Amino acid sequence: MSFVYGAQNAWDMLSDEQSQKHITTGSGDLNHILGGGIHCKEVTEIGGVPGVGKTQLGIQLAINVQIPVEYGGLGGKAVYIDTEGSFMVERVYQIAEGCISDILEHFPHSHDKSSSGQKQLQPEHFLADIYYFRICSYTEQIAAINYLEKFLGEHKDVRIVIIDSVTFHFRQDFDDLALRTRVLSGLSLKLMKIAKAYNLAVVLLNQVTTKFTEGSFQLALALGDSWSHSCTNRLILYWNGNDRYAHLDKSPSLPVASAPYAVTGKGVRDAVSPNHKRVRVA
Repeated sequence: MSFVYGAQNAWDMLSDEQSQKHITTGSGDLNHILGGGIHCKEVTEIGGVPGVGKTQLGIQLAINVQIPVEYGGLGGKAVYIDTEGSFMVERVYQIAEGCISDILEHFPHSHDKSSSGQKQLQPEHFLADIYYFRICSYTEQIAAINYLEKFLGEHKDVRIVIIDSVTFHFRQDFDDLALRTRVLSGLSLKLMKIAKAYNLAVVLLNQVTTKFTEGSFQLALALGDSWSHSCTNRLILYWNGNDRYAHLDKSPSLPVASAPYAVTGKGVRDAVSPNHKRVRVA
């Protein structure tokens, strides 16, 4: 049986995992509860109410995956699959500028060393390395995910695939719930396979819905319990008063934990103290 030849020993797997770099979220507190940031070779689901910053975090990751290796990043490219039309290029440009200003602040002299380093640290360069797909129906979404493997085979420098949001068209247009569950299960298995085969992170942004349990309505991630097995990690974003928090709800290796974060003009960052003015971006 040919699959036996693909066996790895557990020590090699651990060494490989420990040598992996993570994609920074832009917030040190958020990175901390995620074990360093978003992991390659894994599927991470990020859910939350509208306006809490899911798309902002998705865009931030599409920018941060491109941080050059010499500045501690992966130097990769991003695929952004937009099902809702919430990807705003002007905002992407702002977040790229914020990322660049942070790099220059932390490495004030190193960018002078070469013209290629200077060229890399331009917002236009960051925008050019995001492959954007606008999806208008669940059939298009299925086709796009089926096409991904071929696309990634031709673009081996892609290190993150973001779907914003994975659930939108399936909630709007899909009436047969049993069939919907089977189709989504197939897509999630394909995305897990892609994450491992191409050594990249898959990030699925998800909406919330209300669920009636124990006599009261509670917020829950869309598509129900069957979908909950489709990801390696789950991060839930929520409001606590006027403050944004992220709750790591599921991880195979990390404890359940929460951390505050902020969405500023520069992008996702650590929450600021009450003495500083926070810029609110929906």
